Amino acid sequence: MIPLEYYLLLSAILFSIGAYGVISKRNAIRMLMSIEIMLNSANINLVAFSSYNTPFSLTGQVFVTFTISVAAAEAAVGLAIFIGIYRAYKDIDLEKIATLKW
Repeated sequence: MIPLEYYLLLSAILFSIGAYGVISKRNAIRMLMSIEIMLNSANINLVAFSSYNTPFSLTGQVFVTFTISVAAAEAAVGLAIFIGIYRAYKDIDLEKIATLKW
């Protein structure tokens, strides 16, 4: 059996990559992809801790299923918003989206 620390290390690396992508990128699609990476690292944590605490229980997998469905809804709504912005401004630069505050 793989130790819990390996899963936590993988999850921390994925979360760091996703956080760097959210902070550094100004492209909206790349930012959505980085958020998805961060959600997947949380899913790894949920499954790892679930299998570590109660090996024959599926509670972690159930929570991951809900998290994946929320992430899919978030991606669909985000892409719909970005398509609307692209149709209006012909660009998806997050610096130019600040003009929508009016």
